[in-house]
Amino acid sequence: MPNTFVSTDFSGSNKITHSGIAKHFKNVEPHQALAELIWNGFDAGADSIDLSINTNNLGGTELVTLTDNGNGINFKRPEDNFCRFNDSLKKDSYDTHGSQGRGRLAFHKICNISTWYTRFNNENAKITILSSNLGDIDGKTIPEEDQHPSLGTNDPGTCVVLSGFKDSLPSQDFLIYEFRKIFGGHLALAPHKSLFVNNVKVTPQEHDLYETSITTRNNNFHVKLLHWKEKPGSEKSYTHFITSKSKVLYKYLSSLNKKRGYYSSIYVKSDGFDRFSADNDDLYEPIGAFTTSDDFRALDKELGIFARKMYAEFLIKQADRHVEKFEQDGDFPDYGELDERESQWRLSHVKDIVKAVLVRDPGLLVGNNKKQRRLIIQLLDRLSISSENSGIFEILESILSLDAAAMTQLANQLKKTKLDNIIKTIEALQHREFAIAQMKEIMNKYYRDTLETPDLQSIIENNTWLFGASYEILGAEEASFTETAKKLRSTIKEIENIDVGDLSDGVEIEGAKKQVDLLLIRKQPQFDSSGKKYFRCVIVEIKRPGVALNDKHLQQLDTYASILSRHPEFNSDLTRFELLLIGRTISSEAFGIQNRLDTSKSLGEPGIVTSTQKIKTYIKTWPRIFDEFELTNDYLLEKLKTQRADLSAASKADLVASLTAASDSAEETPCDNAVQA
Repeated sequence: MPNTFVSTDFSGSNKITHSGIAKHFKNVEPHQALAELIWNGFDAGADSIDLSINTNNLGGTELVTLTDNGNGINFKRPEDNFCRFNDSLKKDSYDTHGSQGRGRLAFHKICNISTWYTRFNNENAKITILSSNLGDIDGKTIPEEDQHPSLGTNDPGTCVVLSGFKDSLPSQDFLIYEFRKIFGGHLALAPHKSLFVNNVKVTPQEHDLYETSITTRNNNFHVKLLHWKEKPGSEKSYTHFITSKSKVLYKYLSSLNKKRGYYSSIYVKSDGFDRFSADNDDLYEPIGAFTTSDDFRALDKELGIFARKMYAEFLIKQADRHVEKFEQDGDFPDYGELDERESQWRLSHVKDIVKAVLVRDPGLLVGNNKKQRRLIIQLLDRLSISSENSGIFEILESILSLDAAAMTQLANQLKKTKLDNIIKTIEALQHREFAIAQMKEIMNKYYRDTLETPDLQSIIENNTWLFGASYEILGAEEASFTETAKKLRSTIKEIENIDVGDLSDGVEIEGAKKQVDLLLIRKQPQFDSSGKKYFRCVIVEIKRPGVALNDKHLQQLDTYASILSRHPEFNSDLTRFELLLIGRTISSEAFGIQNRLDTSKSLGEPGIVTSTQKIKTYIKTWPRIFDEFELTNDYLLEKLKTQRADLSAASKADLVASLTAASDSAEETPCDNAVQA
């Protein structure tokens, strides 16, 4: 006589009211409600989950089925699953997601009816909950023939059927995109598991995988670090301890947590963790026995070193992208006044410094406005080539709060550019030496018969650094200002006339009259020491080599300064002038010039003869300019030449060894040399 099936009713109620349940899902999105049901499947031991969405002719969602091959629902103990809320039996498990026992009820955000078909220990059951009454559960055992067809015969598993949709679900592409983020870490950790949406496999979101091995006194650990290209479902970065079977035993926030734009998951696997797992046939130890051990402290230290190394590599790659973007946006200085070779070196040099800053603290340059970013970059550029360039590390250390270890790390990040910058610096200084040599030749040998100044003009216009560091970044001529300044100059009486008394020994007046004085005029917005912006106007008048500077020229310089200070167009207190008069020699009879230079020595600026809040005037001779360059650069040039000689004779192994040894020194790092270079 055939067995007669007798249904068992296990209906009941949650330990919380409908309204109490509903308030917990106030901000749940449709894809998150589905994700909660998927997590329940994985938590039940499922290796495969299939989500199928049926739509009507108008594209509306009609029916959703979610089938998993997990262990099924233990419906004989409903008080341990469906009748619990905010108190799941899974709450102490790091290997499960549904730790609050409420994810199954999130369905009410998207539909009216949720029905669970399940097979547990070869018995079948059906559980139904209505969104209008989340507190009550309708549960009954069912015969095999009433089981959902998606569950295979005799196989455990669960099929959730959702119906009565309030609105259409998001598109398939959107769901897959979100599920890649939410389940990416789980699927990457357990590649044997699978999730399908309408037969399309969900793969982990794009990521980079880094692996290493760590050995402590008692254990060997295999470490995987997954760096996600986008923020995953949880933005926190955790370190997970997993058994040989990839079961998560324990997790804690890694040292990479809350790193801007950096999302990672670290998985540490070891056979030694098996003894802490409840799956072990033997008596297992609590994981706390490990997390308080010397082995854990040794492991955690090595994990920190590995994590920081991976983060540093990420920052370097990110810094490269930021530097490229800054260049596209025009944030780096324009070195148009320099020749091509020096311009390329200057740009490369400041890029290296900016990259080093980005590696240590991206927030200093990323996220602020363009004006602030350009100001910081230009200040770094100016400081790096000034006589105070060693102070750049004092500034960075102060602003970025660098300790000794961090300074060493910053040095290591820059050491790759050290050799290149040394060589480029030598080339730049040698180029300047060549320009000085050209000028000396003109001034010492050819001043008598130099009738015109095309060579002189070409050298000076491409080497404004000759007049001092503050003139290196003079911008291009501004037409209206240049035109006005030249016009005002022409009003000065006899400024172009040359008397016999103006000439140096051996110069004939006819030849001298054929020359044209060189006039450089620039106007550029700049910032003063207090950060206030103003217009800096620089006028450089270079007398022909055959003319000796005398008191007549000083008087003309004073007259020009007076005219400029009174002219309506330049009457703003935000316009400031610097007038330079350059000549080969000063006449022995120019008592006024000598007296003015002696009197103004207390001002501490070489060659200054007048100083007011609005106008400064200077008189300089070419020999003094040459001496200033040699005194400023002689030691550095000789030092760099020595280093280059050493480099040219060294092998690759020697260079690597030298750089490695230098990076370990706290007193002198490659970073220091790179910036000073």
